[in-house]
Amino acid sequence: MDTLERDSGLPAHQVSKAEAFRALHTGRGFVLPNAWDAGSARILEQVGFPAIATTSAGIAWSLGVPDGGRVDRDTMLEHIGRIVRAVDVPVTADLEAGYGDTPEEVARTVALAVELGAVGGNLEDARAGGLYGIGEAVDRVAAARAAAPPGAFVLNARTDTYFGGVSGDPFDATVERATRYVEAGADCVFVPGVVEEDTIRRLVAAIPAPLNVVAGLASTVDTTTLMSLGARRVSLGGSLARAALGLLERAGRELLDTGTLGFLDGAIGYADLQRRFGG
Repeated sequence: MDTLERDSGLPAHQVSKAEAFRALHTGRGFVLPNAWDAGSARILEQVGFPAIATTSAGIAWSLGVPDGGRVDRDTMLEHIGRIVRAVDVPVTADLEAGYGDTPEEVARTVALAVELGAVGGNLEDARAGGLYGIGEAVDRVAAARAAAPPGAFVLNARTDTYFGGVSGDPFDATVERATRYVEAGADCVFVPGVVEEDTIRRLVAAIPAPLNVVAGLASTVDTTTLMSLGARRVSLGGSLARAALGLLERAGRELLDTGTLGFLDGAIGYADLQRRFGG
């Protein structure tokens, strides 16, 4: 039993996954795809990704509701648990704003995610109505950190400064929040909504932790370019789920409009999927 395993109280396989996931943040950059159910996670693992994130948006859409806190904590954690159990690679969980009004509730959410086997998690600093005050947001990050073993859980603090809520240029506010979150225990900082390449470079230089940006949301810059700008972690958010649902909609329209089956071009065969899922 190594020191981290003993100190964290977590099983050896979870500690090993956490160490592997943490190591990805020290390299030149990696792409982190977001799964919305066990099946999508299995496919992404088989493609060859070394780690997988969940997407709160994709999970919400799979339940037929909008993104943005519409799914309660227990339901979200149930889906996260299914994804964790479906794959052997590390899984980091989209925990939205922590599913609670207080830091103590945020801590409980993180502790439950750790119990499920997640080795990382995102925590947002916004709620309906705008950003949390910086002091309150820092307290929530600190509570999340206290609830998760430091070496066995990569805490990704997300700031929504580029989605509005700050006056003027959001750069300074982003750096201030990011720095405070890192001081409170965040391992990585997630800044969705930033699109200008020069701004990404400046954020990389100014934030004292690996930077996570999202591809396919506000920005359509390719992942290779984003990593060349210094982003250490490039996630996809709900983009893969949107692509899958877009294909489903096009298939349905084709069936209604022409009755043809062109949508099956490129589809994975039944027998192949059976094999991939252990059938």
